[in-house]
Amino acid sequence: MSIVYRILLLVIALWAPAAGAEQVTVTHWGVLLYGAPYAVAIDKGFYKEAGLDIDGVITSAGGGTTMRNVMASSLPYGEVALSAAIAAMKQGIDLKIIHAGVRTAGEQLWVTTADSEIKSIKDLDGKKVAFTSPKSVTDMLLTMIADKHHIKMQTVAAGGIGAGLTMVEQKAVVAAPVMDPIWPKVQGKMKPVFFIKDELPNMMQSVGVTTAEYAKANGDKLRKLVQARKKAVEFVYANPEETAKIVAKRYNADEKIILASIKNLIAIKYWSDGEFEFDAMDNMVKGLQIVGEVDGKVDWSKIVDTSYLK
Repeated sequence: MSIVYRILLLVIALWAPAAGAEQVTVTHWGVLLYGAPYAVAIDKGFYKEAGLDIDGVITSAGGGTTMRNVMASSLPYGEVALSAAIAAMKQGIDLKIIHAGVRTAGEQLWVTTADSEIKSIKDLDGKKVAFTSPKSVTDMLLTMIADKHHIKMQTVAAGGIGAGLTMVEQKAVVAAPVMDPIWPKVQGKMKPVFFIKDELPNMMQSVGVTTAEYAKANGDKLRKLVQARKKAVEFVYANPEETAKIVAKRYNADEKIILASIKNLIAIKYWSDGEFEFDAMDNMVKGLQIVGEVDGKVDWSKIVDTSYLK
């Protein structure tokens, strides 16, 4: 064997992905901070400590796409929107919810321009106010706010967070939604009208799911996945500065912006360590009923399995 060939084999070995390495699925990875505990678990070696070979994350813009990624993955496990999990189950997909994820929508707020005369929710009565898209969480939250305060707004689907902020700047609407880590970027030129954390009870945004079939054959592995995430969540709360460095690297983002967002999210206890809060899950279902995404109640006993938390 020639020396050149040996060198080539060595280079291939060094660059090839580890045999058997797997990826978890996380909604909005690289954009929103649902994924912070997973970044920490990979970077700090918590998965490896548990005997798992997890080297990356599969993601999407959320909703049904993330759910389909879970189903198609060689490791059918991930953190998805609770609404997406419920929708999949309503379609007859046999899933199990095995841990809680993000336990609140309290990080979301509606903002207006710094010089605007809009100062409170009551000032939105009769005005044009943006949400992202029909039947989205922002659509749901805005409807709940209007009902709570007995006001009528002219709601407008902006198509996204950035588009909504542009509409505010151009005076096409008086307010639009934003959340971390985008909020610290625009804080200098925008001011809050209201924060969801001040107005509505906790609503579970995301949960960890797997297929019932995979759960039956891989209970021990799933417990390790859940415990590694729990350890990472505890690290996030205890070490915001180091977490910000890890997440900024994984997200290719500004570390100062990420740190400001992580501190905001720690303040509202954004990430669950995995324990279920059924009141928060019921609150999300009530909101989804308002926008027509869910019909009737959800029987959690049929789809939630708490055994993986132990």
